[in-house]
Amino acid sequence: MTNTDIDRISNIIRTQDILRRHDFNFKKKFGQNFLTDHNILSKITQTAELSKEVNVIEIGPGIGSLTQYLLEEAHEVMAFEIDKTLIPILSETLAPYDNFTLVNADILKIDLMAAIQNFKNPNLPIKVVANLPYYITTPILMHLIESKIPFAEFVVMMQKEVADRIAAKPNSKAYGSLSIAVQYYMEASVAFVVPRTVFIPAPNVDSAILKMVRRRSPLVEVKDEAWFFKTMHSSFVHRRKTLMNNLQAAFGKENKAEIEQYLQKAEISPSIRAEALSIADFAKLADALLPLKN
Repeated sequence: MTNTDIDRISNIIRTQDILRRHDFNFKKKFGQNFLTDHNILSKITQTAELSKEVNVIEIGPGIGSLTQYLLEEAHEVMAFEIDKTLIPILSETLAPYDNFTLVNADILKIDLMAAIQNFKNPNLPIKVVANLPYYITTPILMHLIESKIPFAEFVVMMQKEVADRIAAKPNSKAYGSLSIAVQYYMEASVAFVVPRTVFIPAPNVDSAILKMVRRRSPLVEVKDEAWFFKTMHSSFVHRRKTLMNNLQAAFGKENKAEIEQYLQKAEISPSIRAEALSIADFAKLADALLPLKN
């Protein structure tokens, strides 16, 4: 099924008509901003590189503006919408599509592994394509990435600042624990920027589309994954402080001599700042500091 631009849910006149007929009120607590630009929606779909051999998970479909594009390209789309007042609207706007499943649930609370078994063909690769709610972007992303579900790709919209942080490289202002937490599992890059003017209502900041492709295996090999993340997060607690100061705060000043010894073993300067370390450096650091775990 194809549509002309004027028939699209995202057409500004149609969007306003849908909202008016259903007497819909935007809820700030759900971070609702609906896209009304054909070119941007088309570009998101192209970036996701969908086909009829791919299933899609969408979070926060709104009134179905992006969903409509996804349904035309993917085998099937399963959308999770927390706002129950949007359920009758989506049931109307996406009624023509037989490859759509709508779930009225919080993506952070539902048993997602059980839910995806409801795809007609649950063995197809799954991609996450969504305009994520700004207020809860990071928890949703980390929840999905750390789940046992092997999502092939993520093509997600978020605040530009957050997208820049996730894709950042060492020795940059944006680089930090979020960059490492995501890049450990995924290759991440900012695909393009989305101006605030293409939404109803317009948010206060510009957005960006972040594309993340799952690595075949984590970027680095570590002896203890949980310890790797603990060490990394501890190193960034006070960005302006040296690595040594942050590690002492985390693992005890009484262990200063040991920490210095382990840093030397990892060939890392105690006076360096965390933002200068690559993910490979953090792997060496965590493995060297492992005796401190107990």
